[in-house]
Amino acid sequence: MAQFRILKVALDTPLDFLFDYGWLVEDGAPEPQVGQFAVVPFGRRETTGLIVDIADSSDLAPEKLKNALAVRTQLAPLTPQWIALCRFAADYYQRPLGEVAVPGVPKNLRAENPVSLNRALKKIGQDRPAPDATPAGMPLLNPAQQQAADAVADAHGFAPMLLYGVTGSGKTEVYLQAASQILAREPEAQVLIMIPEINLTPQLENNIRARFPGLMVATLHSGLAEGERMFHWLAAHLGHARIVLGTRLAVLASLPRLRLIIIDEEHDPSYKQQEGLRYSARDLAVWRARQLGIPVLLGSATPSLESWHHAQSGRYRKLELRERAVQDAVLPAVRLIDMERDKPVEGLTSTLISALKRRLERGEQSLLFLNRRGYAPVLGCDACGWVSNCTRCTAFMVLHRPEHRLRCHHCSLELRIPRSCPTCGNVDLQPLGRGTQRVEEGLQLVFPQARILRIDADSTRRKGSAQAAFDSVHNGEVDILVGTQMVAKGHDFKNLTLVGILNPDTALFSHDYRASERLFAQLMQVSGRAGRAAQKEGGSASEVLIQTRYPQHPLYGALMAHDYDRFANGLLEERQMAGLPPFLYQALLRAEAKELSIAIEFLQQAAESVEHPGIVINDPIPMTMTRVANVDRAQLLLESASRPALQAFLKVWMGVLREMKSRVRWSLEVDPVDI
Repeated sequence: MAQFRILKVALDTPLDFLFDYGWLVEDGAPEPQVGQFAVVPFGRRETTGLIVDIADSSDLAPEKLKNALAVRTQLAPLTPQWIALCRFAADYYQRPLGEVAVPGVPKNLRAENPVSLNRALKKIGQDRPAPDATPAGMPLLNPAQQQAADAVADAHGFAPMLLYGVTGSGKTEVYLQAASQILAREPEAQVLIMIPEINLTPQLENNIRARFPGLMVATLHSGLAEGERMFHWLAAHLGHARIVLGTRLAVLASLPRLRLIIIDEEHDPSYKQQEGLRYSARDLAVWRARQLGIPVLLGSATPSLESWHHAQSGRYRKLELRERAVQDAVLPAVRLIDMERDKPVEGLTSTLISALKRRLERGEQSLLFLNRRGYAPVLGCDACGWVSNCTRCTAFMVLHRPEHRLRCHHCSLELRIPRSCPTCGNVDLQPLGRGTQRVEEGLQLVFPQARILRIDADSTRRKGSAQAAFDSVHNGEVDILVGTQMVAKGHDFKNLTLVGILNPDTALFSHDYRASERLFAQLMQVSGRAGRAAQKEGGSASEVLIQTRYPQHPLYGALMAHDYDRFANGLLEERQMAGLPPFLYQALLRAEAKELSIAIEFLQQAAESVEHPGIVINDPIPMTMTRVANVDRAQLLLESASRPALQAFLKVWMGVLREMKSRVRWSLEVDPVDI
């Protein structure tokens, strides 16, 4: 006898509730299941949603209840644990469940006619190797590495651990050997390894595949084509992929037999999504480990202050690697070059030029780090003071001289370089400041015989170009590498003995209280690219040269001593006295409008809309980058000493905000990283 069911479906919409749809189960037909997808009518279109509950009745009147059009039965249902993870993310970050759960599954699997599903399932079965977790060529660990790997593998239940290891200390080897023990012990176990950026994927993926030739490895990141993403997601969902490597979106992958989560470079801001669902993949990974009762390992040479505080307070177990893993490889000596005494020419001091020359003579590689792409940050006129402001943003248009363009890095507006000053007609326009393109040009003049390569977002736009560039460095085809933060972490350049750091001072005086923490991490990470191999006989001792106008700044002193402990503990004391995270919890309401006054007015109304005892709501202010693409932006910061109190307030407040009539676009970010 046919039976009627009510499917409660989460849809990818801004509406924060579930939608009821009817479904008639014919005799002999399979019952719909929670965790399956259903094709449903929504307005004038059809869409796909996730079934999160099934009931016998609905609160809707029968005449208003629409029927589902189809239920996707080809795909194994998503687990209750996965749905619970999505519910937590939706609740904590104040987003509808459908906005979390539905986009977490590849588009091809949600399509109305997933014709490629059976083909992908067949290919997964064919490509799946015989399950053999025996690793190949596992190197011997030093005592500290072995102790850390064993601590992870032997952990029982939820066990958050911080692996604090200097650059080059062999954290990756700890990851792989801890994973190998768990995979060998549990024949169907899965391990999730998270990295902050796509360009770090190929090197680690090749290492994992070589180390575990008998296991299927899946990768998940935004650079995959939809077909590739579907294949790898399915391999993880079906349990065939025993190791899953991915960026922040991988934290929402379906992994039914997950037994270990590893978060490499856990401090990296890239783990925080900045659009739509503004989630922290690192924090969700820790919650997921707690939910499943499994260990989670967070690794970094420069841990975030939040993780460092948890380790200092005993909430996380701290594992330490104080020495470099390669015998005779030592941390580079860090030296400061006072730019007031050694005046730079074309951005390079004589001390740095001499050091580069010595490396070239010995056949060693050097890296110049400047976290500013383009030729120059701005083009200006000395005669009248005109500068190349973006007409649509509160920003300068960056000079890209090789492309003969001025380009805004915020709204992507591009203009030809003017032949003369638009204000006074002066033809002698000058580039102000330096970007990686200009540094590259200067190096070519000083060292015409050197093989110079620039790696930044402009030089690696084509798919595969970044990996090809890094391969050329690894293969010894480059003498001097010029790069931005793309080269700062995760890369093991064996022949690189010198790192030169240009123009780091701007971050010392930022209004953002996290700026010094990020600068120290960035400088220590890029410094760690030098001297990772044992010093060759007759070769150069590795060193880092920092050009600065503030050599007495305490941040540089801690960097010279490779003393993250002192630096982090000092910052924690400052944060506690100032009442800042991790001793305080924050949320940020942003508003966008055609006029700044409209955005400010909306935020003021929002601040006054609900009583807020125990919650500090600051005055609305313009954002630092006030205007982007002809849209004005403002923000409202909320603070509380209690996370539960803040969450309880936000749940009430969000309901009120959704009912407010306004001409603004607004969004809420919980635990903001940029204020």
